[in-house]
Amino acid sequence: MPMVSPNWNALGQWLILSLGLFSLTAQALDVKLDANRDYIETIHEGQVVKVERIQDTKHKITGSFAKTSRQCPPFCIQPTYVNPQIETVSEIDIFDFMENELIDGTGVLIDARVPSWHKKGTIPGSINIPFTVFEADKNDPKLEDALYRLGVRKRGQVGGMTRLLESFGLMNGDLKTDDWDFSQAKKLILWCNGMWCGQSPRAIRALIKLGYPTEQLKYYRGGMQSWQILGLTTIVP
Repeated sequence: MPMVSPNWNALGQWLILSLGLFSLTAQALDVKLDANRDYIETIHEGQVVKVERIQDTKHKITGSFAKTSRQCPPFCIQPTYVNPQIETVSEIDIFDFMENELIDGTGVLIDARVPSWHKKGTIPGSINIPFTVFEADKNDPKLEDALYRLGVRKRGQVGGMTRLLESFGLMNGDLKTDDWDFSQAKKLILWCNGMWCGQSPRAIRALIKLGYPTEQLKYYRGGMQSWQILGLTTIVP
């Protein structure tokens, strides 16, 4: 019987999460995530992070995300949907994503803001890939590196016969372009500062232009503003 190699990456994350769950003391919280969950655990840079809400019911947000008005443009209210084919998700969807796709490595939560915003605080489990990277030239090493992290591979020279076969839907042709192979592309949820922020919408549009499968993309419109309004755990990088 042939030996099956274990998925050490997934196994390692499972062990980390299991140890974290074992070490956390269970407690009933007054301010829960939803009707069924007091909190969840996810992985952020290899560490278990407990995602919960602030328990002080008198707590109020301060700082940048307490502001109600910013000059438009550029800080204009964003439409509900970036694209008719892209699902807009809520915090509940983020929790589910954290407990599933982030843990098993099939999904990536992307903070699409520029570094100056990211360093002020981010959503647990997120990686920072600024929207400007996705808008870069196709030969920019930063773009290639970012897409590689998302399961996308750059293609070398492709023969005419290969492209012809791919144009008929063969060889995963519908998931490939002349420049990129998206056949192993991960599920992504992209977010930025909130309903007044255009950074993640720009990142999503740039990914679509590159050929990223729309069914693998989701948009968290609430972003950091909604996340903080709900008193959810944030991490300062």
